[in-house]
Amino acid sequence: MDSTAVDILLWGVLPYVMVVVLVGGLIWRYKYDQFGWTTRSSQLYESRILRIASPLFHFGLLAVIAGHFFGLVIPMAWTQAVGMSQEFYHFNALLVGGIAGVGTLGGIVLLIYRRRRTGPVFMATTRNDKTMYVVLTAAIVFGLWTTLASVAEGEHGHNYRETVAPWFRSLFIFQPDIAAMAQAPFSFHLHTLVGMALFVIWPFTRLVHAFTAPLHYLFRPYIVYRSRDKDSSVVPVRRGWSAVGTRDRDTKNR
Repeated sequence: MDSTAVDILLWGVLPYVMVVVLVGGLIWRYKYDQFGWTTRSSQLYESRILRIASPLFHFGLLAVIAGHFFGLVIPMAWTQAVGMSQEFYHFNALLVGGIAGVGTLGGIVLLIYRRRRTGPVFMATTRNDKTMYVVLTAAIVFGLWTTLASVAEGEHGHNYRETVAPWFRSLFIFQPDIAAMAQAPFSFHLHTLVGMALFVIWPFTRLVHAFTAPLHYLFRPYIVYRSRDKDSSVVPVRRGWSAVGTRDRDTKNR
């Protein structure tokens, strides 16, 4: 099937434009706005809702990312080679993907509700934040829409591993399979376009903190704040304020 000019633009050119803006934006942000490379935490203003919403959103998002990686990067022939049928894969993908999508959507809804209803948090919300929340929520909603549509269609649903996945992998070898992506339903097109829009604005929003997760905390050495003398002959010092010696005082007491 011959690709139209729109297909070439959307699925052959736009992905690379997105990557250029993403990488260039991250470099620019790190070079000129290192102090702004943060989530601008608002936990000080409200923590009750945040204690539920933040883990729900972040863990759900991690599951969604893992599902996308498994479905887009790993070819269908590989899973079939290890004895996993398409029906079994489809069922598990819909089950896990549906749970992860609902959890992520619930988390982002709670975060938006908290930001809107908590005065100090809402006052600290910028237009940049509002745009980010709209695009991020749209990406989650459209992704969940494709999952629910697959459930409704059952065995006759679209197999994205034959269209979207080959197109995605072909981008990395700079030979985009435009025809394959063009055959995907509109819901997948919409989800993909919103996803690319999210990555375009990513470097210029608070989402940038995802690229500097504090993984070094897992490998840093222990920090000793207070040590206990194991010598039993030493009389333990009673807790409290201890006298601070000075040169004059120490000389006088000698």
